[in-house]
Amino acid sequence: MDDNYESDHTKFMREFLEKNPQLQQKRLEARSIWWDKKLDKAEQKRFKESAEPMKPYVYFGG
Repeated sequence: MDDNYESDHTKFMREFLEKNPQLQQKRLEARSIWWDKKLDKAEQKRFKESAEPMKPYVYFGG
């Protein structure tokens, strides 16, 4: 197996990011909007405890 193999997609992304280094900072900023959050354990526990159990056969009218 050739350890030096690099897919076309990987080459494209590497070259694209080298030509546009500002995108890395924008990517991190966008990621922080949705994913990089501090978790509040007490709030998570409250949400879990207040959830109603799912009713069986939710796709049927019966």
